[in-house]
Amino acid sequence: MPDRLRRGLLGVPGPGHADGVDDVDRAAWLDELPARFTDRLERWGLTLERVCEPGGRHSLVGYVRRADSSPAVLKAALLTPQTAREHAALAHWAGRGAVLLLDADPEAGFLLLERLYGDIPLRSLAEGKAMLEAAGLLQRLWIAPAQDHPFRSVAEEVDRLRAGLGGLRALAERVEATALVDEALARAAALLASSQEHFLLHGDFHHGNVLAADRAPWLAIDPRPLVGERAYDLAWLAQDRKETLAGSPGPQGAARRRLRQLADAVEVDLERLRGWTLVRCVAAGLASLAAGDRESGELSLEFAGWL
Repeated sequence: MPDRLRRGLLGVPGPGHADGVDDVDRAAWLDELPARFTDRLERWGLTLERVCEPGGRHSLVGYVRRADSSPAVLKAALLTPQTAREHAALAHWAGRGAVLLLDADPEAGFLLLERLYGDIPLRSLAEGKAMLEAAGLLQRLWIAPAQDHPFRSVAEEVDRLRAGLGGLRALAERVEATALVDEALARAAALLASSQEHFLLHGDFHHGNVLAADRAPWLAIDPRPLVGERAYDLAWLAQDRKETLAGSPGPQGAARRRLRQLADAVEVDLERLRGWTLVRCVAAGLASLAAGDRESGELSLEFAGWL
């Protein structure tokens, strides 16, 4: 079992990143996973080549061969409100900008996916080039959902984030981030009240969730699909690789230039992008601090302050 998966499931989650499965016995799920994974290999006629390392924080990923010897990936994920509709999003995109779904048993948390180059993420490119590639790919994913779609809304997800922030007031006071929390809550309320877009969003789009492929230069993986405005989706990309900006001269100006360039590239309102980036960074920063990840938490809050 990959160490990253064990740590991701059995570590202490922060409320800002709460996965909604606190009532699930994660240790028991992890203990049962090898037998369930082996059973699924047999059911679908798959041969396991190797388990992907480091893999995901909430999923076991195996490189497999199908009965016709074609390569694929078998993914077994712990179902959460954020990940339970991954199969539906992949089916709706049908390979357009995202990994192709070959088979699924969504209730059991199993997906059979097109095999991509897991060791070549978009993060392997220089930051500027990676941002341009990512922005172009994200535009391909932003399509209208089906009329009877099963996806959660941005409003529902933001309500979850706001509840998490509310529960971290004491922590925010200790790290002198109360003003940032107040600003994030006010921005979130204003943005939701004025939001009018209705696109299918990836939900967790960053350079690590884009891999090299054969049928396209880059394809997205691991969506946490939502329906709502594009600026919310773009915000998570905007804060990616913050350490690059932190190490540059004038990081505040560099952060603002990045947001302006991304907004111009995909024709998204700059102020809405700035607002959603601040909201998501503050929520992520406090969640990381609550989970004991001080370095990541402080950097997220610092990035939010630059905006």
